[in-house]
Amino acid sequence: MSVAAYRQSIMDTASPRQLERKVFQQVTLELETATRNNDALARIRAIDRNRRLWNTLIADLADAENLFPDQLKAGLISLGIWVDKYSGQALSTDRSLSPLVDVNRAIIQGLGAAPAA
Repeated sequence: MSVAAYRQSIMDTASPRQLERKVFQQVTLELETATRNNDALARIRAIDRNRRLWNTLIADLADAENLFPDQLKAGLISLGIWVDKYSGQALSTDRSLSPLVDVNRAIIQGLGAAPAA
């Protein structure tokens, strides 16, 4: 099976929620690995990827067609703004990436829970 066919198969069988969870898991692993390996370039890349993930999430939440409840959208957008600000600080200093990992882990846990009816 080709890589393209495998990717399409995943897209056909995974829900958007599962895909979002997987992306958060991958980005979080990058943050953790960069910290563990004390790799400056990997740290920059991981912070940037996490920031782009959150900015994409913010844009989706701000879209008028997003059906999430307004209070949930506002809370996640606020969290995303914090992630963006903290990420900027982490890029210009050696601030710990643990708060970013903690936030992502909470999102991962939420995405793993059964959706509300």
